[in-house]
Amino acid sequence: MTGRRYYLTTVGAWRRHATRCAETHFVAVSAKNVTEEGANDATWIVALIEADEGAHLAMENDAEFETLPHPLARVPVSQRVSAALAQFGVAHGDDTFTVAEKLSRVNPLLRHRVF
Repeated sequence: MTGRRYYLTTVGAWRRHATRCAETHFVAVSAKNVTEEGANDATWIVALIEADEGAHLAMENDAEFETLPHPLARVPVSQRVSAALAQFGVAHGDDTFTVAEKLSRVNPLLRHRVF
């Protein structure tokens, strides 16, 4: 069984785990590392990753992944996440559901959906 979770990570860290992911949608947080050829390994991203429980546990135990709270928990994201996403209108105290709604303006596939 697979599940979806939101993470703040780098492209390089995601690539290490990508083979275990069923599906990934993301938005680049820092455009300074994005070139015409695409993002390099140092580019920070917010990713919505669909994977099995084992893959999610591996990512949670990876220091380069910050797991965002479940969108329906209505728990604020960390100050680090809100600062990184300020360019998308994310404010300190926003929860993951609100963050997902704001990021969906850039990538509609990041919107939280139940089914």
